[in-house]
Formats: sequence, C-alpha cells, structure tokens
Amino acid sequence: MKFQPKASHFINGEYVEDTNGAPIDVIFPATGEIIARLHSATAEVVEQALNSAKMAQNEWAALSGTERGRVLRRAADVMRERNRELSILETHDTGKPLQETLVADATSGADALEYFGGLAASLTGEHIPLGGGDFVYTIREALGVCVGIGAWNYPTQIACWKGAPALACGNAMVFKPSETTPLSALKVAEILIEAGAPKGIYNVVQGYGDVGASLVTDPRVAKVSLTGSVPTGRKVYAAAAADMKHVTMELGGKSPMIVFDDADIENAVSGAILGNFYSSGQVCSNGTRVFVQKGIKDQFLARLSERLAAAKIGDPLDESVNFGPMVSENQMNIALGYVEKGKAEGARLVYGGDRIEGGGFYMQPTVFADVTDDMTIAREEIFGPVMSVLDFDTEAEVLARANDNEFGLAAGVFTNDLTRAHRIVAGFEAGTCYINTYNLAPVEAPFGGSKMSGVGRENSKLAINHFSEMKTVYVSMNDVEAPY
Repeated sequence: MKFQPKASHFINGEYVEDTNGAPIDVIFPATGEIIARLHSATAEVVEQALNSAKMAQNEWAALSGTERGRVLRRAADVMRERNRELSILETHDTGKPLQETLVADATSGADALEYFGGLAASLTGEHIPLGGGDFVYTIREALGVCVGIGAWNYPTQIACWKGAPALACGNAMVFKPSETTPLSALKVAEILIEAGAPKGIYNVVQGYGDVGASLVTDPRVAKVSLTGSVPTGRKVYAAAAADMKHVTMELGGKSPMIVFDDADIENAVSGAILGNFYSSGQVCSNGTRVFVQKGIKDQFLARLSERLAAAKIGDPLDESVNFGPMVSENQMNIALGYVEKGKAEGARLVYGGDRIEGGGFYMQPTVFADVTDDMTIAREEIFGPVMSVLDFDTEAEVLARANDNEFGLAAGVFTNDLTRAHRIVAGFEAGTCYINTYNLAPVEAPFGGSKMSGVGRENSKLAINHFSEMKTVYVSMNDVEAPY
C-alpha cells in the first residue's frame, strides 16, 4: 500500500492509531486498487482529539494576530514548496488529473493560509464614541473549538478553507475528511505543525457519519462548518442548532448557466466545459442546467461536441490527461443511473453517456439536449459529468426558469450585452454568480449559496465573522442615575 500514512489520525501534533475502528479502504479511482487502509475514529480517539483542541485553544487565542498569521503564512510557503508531492497525493485520493491538481488544490489551500494569515493581525474591534463622554468598545473573540467536516471532491482545499479562518481567529479545529478521500488532510495537519502551530490546534480524525455526528453534538464544540450534500447538511444543521452552535453550510446545487445568442460561442462553450466536466463533473457549484437561446442552440451543441472529442481521457498521473475517473464506483453508478433516467424521460443524448471500459471508474463526458424543466436530470444534483442543455426564447422566461429550483449555490450568464448581464445576475437567486466565466473561486471573494445550498460564506473577510464573535463593552464616564 504505497500511500499508507503513519497512522489514521493526527492529534495533538502526532499520528495516532486505533485499529479497533472500522476499516476505511482508500481506493485509487483510476485502477480500483486499494492504496491505503485507515481506521475510523473510536470514541476514545474522538475524545482525545477534542480534549487536545480544547487545551490548545486558549494558548493559541492568547497570541497576537501577527503571531498566528506568521504560522499560517509559513504553512502556505511549505505547501507551495511541496505542491507536486501534495498534488500527486490528491490525484491518488480523488482521481482528479494531475494537470488539474497541480493548479487547483494545494495551491488553493496555500492561498487560503496566506490570505487569512495576512488578515490575522487586522482582526480588531472598534471604538464607538457616545454623547456625554461615554463610549463603547468591541472585542473580536475566538469561538473556541471548531469542527470541520469535508467533502471528497477537494480534500486539501476544504481542509484549508475551513482551517485557515478558524486558526486566524484564534480557534482550534478538529477536521473530519470524507471517508472516501482521507489522506490529504493529514498532510495539511503535518504542515501546520511544521510551520509552528501548537500541538492540538489542528487535529484530523477519520470516520464515517457516526464520527461526524459525535463531533457535531459534543458540548465542547462551538462551531461546525460542513461541505457536503443537502441531506447531510439538514442533519448536521439540526444537530448543531439543538445546542445553538455556530454553523457554516456549503451544500449542493443545480446551478443555471444562461447563454444568450449574442454570447461569444467559444467562451460560452469553455464556461460550459468548466462548469460541467472539470473534476469529472464533481463540483458543487457546477452549472449543470445550461440554458441556450434557440438562435445559437445548434451551433453551441456542435462546437461543444467538437471540443469534448478533444478531451484526453486516461491515467490521471499523466500530465497531458485532462479528464479523469470519478471518485468511486458508487458515484460513477449514480451518474450513469441519471443518464438512463435522462434517456427514459425523453432527453436527446448528444454526446457520451457510457462507462469507459478498461478498469477504474471512468465514464464519458455526457451531454443531453432538448431537456425540459421537469425532467429528473434538470431537477436533481447528479455530481457527475452530465450536462443538461435547455432551450429558451426570452430573458424574462429564462430568468424565471433558472430560479425555479430549491438550490441557490451558483449561477452564470454569457452575453456581450453587459447591461443585460448585470440585470440577470441581479435577478439570480444564487449566492455566487458569474458573468462571461464560470467556477472561479479566489480566496479574496466570498463563496457560498442561498436557499437549500447553504448558510454562511467561506473565504474573504466575511469568513472571519463566521469564526469569531463580538463582545461589546459599554464604558460610562458619568454618574449612574436610577429612578429610585
């Protein structure tokens, strides 16, 4: 097992093992080969992680923001120095092509560590003068122990997107990766310790849903940040709410992408490819409902099919490959099941639709045309490389249809009429919108959804508000008057 870590968990600055936990096999999606075996956290391991986080947090919060930021910025430097090594691990963990992981995963994690490291020293309160000489001052305080629960599509990035703002604010974190991709977060924890973070301030525990539930409901936990599906989000949000814990929920989507007939076709096709087939379609913000104005529908579909034929599918460790396997056999079968539903409900298969034989969890990039709003493939999140192309006539019609969905994570529009572009994004019921591009998520900008797609925002200065709280102090400079 060539990627076997020293142990399953990373707690209090060290690797920890307890083989009494249920086994977690790590499978390389390109071959189906088991490359590591870990164990789910036992109750004793969870206890150890929460205790170490609780003990480390006060000391960490007592440091100046400058000192905390220095650690995060050092960690960012180490992560960039080891980008290739971390990217190879990510590719084995997820199956995503190395061409992609080299530029989108550890680098994005490093950006988060650097950004929040730079912000840490600026996390101050304010002075509010009042009449008669009285004044108020505010103090920004850490929440305490935060729990992060990760998804399997961006394991390194998510470990940093949650860890960096939490640590910048003076919190400790216990992070549970997805059991499908458990390896990458261990390296993030290692790097933070190497960069000078105190032991116990960032811990990683592996496990299935029961481990996540035990973390979310523990009274020592002040905050829960989840990236995952809507059904999981509902359960976690309800459990956290029972104890009034702070929450951030970054959940799924069925996002619209609108292409008007005056759009640049090449840019629109590029956006549709990035919004449907990057990471083999396994991205929560994907624009999987592509509304194309009828005047350019045939041209759009023809050019899209030409471009997809040029995709290089194969060994994700080959840097020339740009379309890899799905993360697991189960996820591939889910996506293939949706392909069958699309056919059965009358959508026209334009491209792909089949599993690729020869080992590993590969399926073709798939495009359906003549999709209607009520079809299953247009209503439900597939989380695979399946694009639905829908026709439309007018702006008012397409905006109403784009918003007619329970999700509200992302939305995009392609048009050369910028007045219309701004009008459309103003009307979108979505948290993260794009004009003439798609699926970019710089750490400087807030990322998150509305409606069923989540609560709160990740990245940007807004994330600081989700990992800290304000204490208000009223100072009187005058005598106190009372009615009796």
